[in-house]
Formats: sequence, structure tokens, C-alpha cells
Amino acid sequence: MKRITLEWISKAEGDYAIVERECRVRKRRNNDAICFHAQQCAEKYFKARLSEAGISFPKIHDLTILLDMVQKLEPMWEAHRRDLAFLTDFAVKFRYPGESADKETALNARNMCRFFRKTVRASMNLRKQ
Repeated sequence: MKRITLEWISKAEGDYAIVERECRVRKRRNNDAICFHAQQCAEKYFKARLSEAGISFPKIHDLTILLDMVQKLEPMWEAHRRDLAFLTDFAVKFRYPGESADKETALNARNMCRFFRKTVRASMNLRKQ
């Protein structure tokens, strides 16, 4: 596996660790952060897969556009399109005043991230974690 691919995977796993850690918090859970890092985990896994294939990509956060770019390589990822569209908004939605994520939204984001991560890791032949 290419070094850049491994770096993207490491960054994705860092975001995933934040999602899981923050979901265990009992008091003052940061639901906004859970949503943001769930989106970031998925985005970085897309960029890992594209990097491994030698496909350049724009500096974007839209997971459905990234899904379109990887479609020929990973047609099974299409099953996640709806979840990825949901996660896409969290790249910016809750990062500024005016809106905040509730517990249900954050847990949905975590679950969608988990499911997509599992699919990606299996298709990239990465160890179970």
C-alpha cells in the first residue's frame, strides 16, 4: 500500500477514534464534534482509496461527489449513498453558531460512519479494528 494511502487511513482512524471516544462521554458530550468527525472519517477513507488508485481529487467535502469518483473501483460502496449524503452536511453545518447537533443526530452519524468504515476497511483488506 502506498505511503500516502496509509497516511489518509491514519487520519481517518484518528477521526473515528474521536467519534467513538466522544460517544462514550456521559456529561457534556460534544454532538457537533461527533457529526463533524464522522464526516471527516468517511471523507478521508475516500481520499485513501482514490490515492491508492492514483486518482487525483479536488479539495472537497462532498461525500457523494467522492462516491461518484470511486464508483468504478468500488461499486458496492453505492449502498451507502444515502448515509453519505446525510454525513456530507456535517463538514460545516454544526461548526458555527446557529445550529447544534442533538444526541440522536450524533448517534446516527456515528452509526453511519461505523457501517461505511467497515465496508471500506473490508474492501481495502485492512485489519479489523
